[in-house]
Amino acid sequence: MGQQKVTVLHGPNLNLLGTRQPEIYGHETLDDVNKQLRETAVLAGWEINCFQSNHEGALIDAIHAARQDGSQAIIINPAAYTHTSVAILDALNAFEGTVIEVHISNVHKRESFRHHSYVSLRADGVIAGLGIHGYQAALEAIIKAR
Repeated sequence: MGQQKVTVLHGPNLNLLGTRQPEIYGHETLDDVNKQLRETAVLAGWEINCFQSNHEGALIDAIHAARQDGSQAIIINPAAYTHTSVAILDALNAFEGTVIEVHISNVHKRESFRHHSYVSLRADGVIAGLGIHGYQAALEAIIKAR
C-alpha cells in the first residue's frame, strides 16, 4: 500500500476566511488552516491535498479525483453547498473512504436553513463549532483510525 493520503475540500467563500465575518469565522486565513493541516500530515507521514473552490462542479471534480488518487479520506467543509447540493452528496456517495464534514461555526446556532446538511447523509463524522480547529480534529481522527 502506498502513502496514506487525505483530501481536504473547502467550499464557497472560504477563500475569504480571516476577512469575512471574523466574529463568526475568526481571523485566521485559509492559508493558515492549510499550513497547519500540512504540518500535522507530514509529521504523521501522510500526504495531503487541500483545495478550495467557489464552484460546485469543481468540488465534485475534486471528489472524483480523490476516488482515483488513492485518498483514504476526505475532509470537506462544503460551506453553503452543505444545505443545497445533492450533487456533492452523490459524488461523496461514490467515494469509498472516510468522509468527515467540518463547519467552522456551530451551524445549529445559526439560521434554521443551516440546520440541514445533505453531506451529513454520507459523512462518517461531523464537526461543527470548533472554529478552524475542527479541521485539525478531523485530520487527527482520520490518522488515529488508520
